[in-house]
Amino acid sequence: MITDHLQDTPSLFGHAIHLPGPFLSFDILGIHVEIGLTQNVVMMLMAAFLLIIMGILVRRRIALVPKGIGNLVEAFVLFIRDEIAAATMPAREAFRYTSFLCTTFFFILVCNLLGLIPYGATATGNLAVTASLAFAAFLMIQYAGMRKMGVLGYFRHLVPPGVPWWLAPLMVVVELMGVFAKPFALCVRLFANMLAGHAVILSLIGLIFLVGWLMVVPSVAFGVFIYCLEIFVAFLQAYIFTMLTSVFIGLLVADTH
Repeated sequence: MITDHLQDTPSLFGHAIHLPGPFLSFDILGIHVEIGLTQNVVMMLMAAFLLIIMGILVRRRIALVPKGIGNLVEAFVLFIRDEIAAATMPAREAFRYTSFLCTTFFFILVCNLLGLIPYGATATGNLAVTASLAFAAFLMIQYAGMRKMGVLGYFRHLVPPGVPWWLAPLMVVVELMGVFAKPFALCVRLFANMLAGHAVILSLIGLIFLVGWLMVVPSVAFGVFIYCLEIFVAFLQAYIFTMLTSVFIGLLVADTH
C-alpha cells in the first residue's frame, strides 16, 4: 500500500483521472522507456506555472516598499543573495549566480509543498526528478569553474600545486570522483528526505487498518506531527540543496582568490 502511494503513476487523484500517453516508447540497453505525462510531471508543471504567476504578480507590484507577496518574495531573494550566495563566493560572483540559486530554491520548495496537498504528489520524492535537478546544478558548477579559470585552467586545477608528477594521475582520478560525488549527494539527499517523510506518515496511518480502532488516536496524532514536520523539511531541503550548490560553485570561482 505504501509503495503504491509513493510511486509515480500515469494518473491523478488516486487513479481517478488517467493521463494521456505514453507519447513515445522505446528500448535502450534492454530497458523499456516510456515518455509521457505522469503524476510527478503534472506536479512539476504545476510548480512551474505557480512560479510564473508569482513572478508576474511580483513584477506588477514592484515598489520602493513592497507589500504582500512582493514583500515575502523579496525577503526570500535577499536571504538567498546575502546569506547563501554572498556567504559562499566573492560578491561579484554572488550577484551573477543569485538568479540560478533563486530558481533552484523556489522550484524545489513549491514541489515539496505541493506534495503535502491531499491527492498531490511530491515530485522531489522521485529519484529521476532529483537526479535532473542535480544534473542542472552539476552543469552550472562546471560552467562557473570554466568561466572563472578557463577550460584548460579548470582541468589543470584537478591536480593541486606541489603534487609530484608520479602522483598526478591518481589525484586526477580522486578529484574527478569528487566532481561527480557532489551532484550525487545532492540527488540522493533530497530524494531520501522527501520520500522518508511520506513513508512515515503512510506507515502511521496504515497502523489503523492493521491494528484496529485502538490506534486511531495515536496514529492520527503522530501523523499530524510528522505532517507539520514535513512542512519544515520542505523549506529545509530546498535551503540545503541551494546552499550546497552555492558552496560548490564558490569553491571553484574563489579558487584564484
